[in-house]
Amino acid sequence: MKKIILSLVLLCSSIFAGTINVAVAANVSYAINDLIKEFNKTNPDTKVEVVLGSSGKFTTQIQNGGPFDIFMSADMKFPQTLEKENLTATKPVIYAQGSLAMLSAKSFDFSKGINLVTDSNINKIAIANPKTAPYGTAAQEALKNLNILDEVESKFVYAESISQAVTYTITAADIGFIAKSSLYDENMKQYKENINWVSIDPKLYTPIDQGIVLLKRAENNTEAKAFYDFILSDNAKDIFKKFGYLIK
Repeated sequence: MKKIILSLVLLCSSIFAGTINVAVAANVSYAINDLIKEFNKTNPDTKVEVVLGSSGKFTTQIQNGGPFDIFMSADMKFPQTLEKENLTATKPVIYAQGSLAMLSAKSFDFSKGINLVTDSNINKIAIANPKTAPYGTAAQEALKNLNILDEVESKFVYAESISQAVTYTITAADIGFIAKSSLYDENMKQYKENINWVSIDPKLYTPIDQGIVLLKRAENNTEAKAFYDFILSDNAKDIFKKFGYLIK
């Protein structure tokens, strides 16, 4: 009987061996499949389970014992918070730098740039919640630096994450602030620069340095460490560049 129980335990262990859980900021959703595919070329037995969401909410989940091995944030602030609380096995490191863009599925005069949001025909502006989503913070900062935040804030339609902001922009709002990386997705290529979208001048917002940490529970997990190292590798950097990220 003991042998049977031991066999079942070993069988269950083998089923779950090599699986790692990664909390991924929503803006990386467009690149993550390519990243995993490249990683699995040299690590075919490792299954990467991805959960997408806002960096702020992931931070709260990790603080409350969320079952993640790696956290890929949309900023450095949230990983640094976890490091201060001794919840990480590594120091936060920048894996990519994000860019902000403004998108509409409707026809507007994009030659106005970001000031287009003050147009009287713009009634709803999609934006990721600045409290939990760094891209929302960046959008808010850009508007504030142009002294137009107070004028347009009442038009905001808040999304839980930057990927949800893309959905809101296309389906419910007149215009929205999104991660530029989303525009490199195959489903987004119908939207053309200067017709449906423009980049936001990076001088208007604090650089969106995106940080990664290996979490405390995975400090002895070789598979998690391998994926962590891969995200910081030249191969991963090439993929991030393909999706519009800047690499330091």
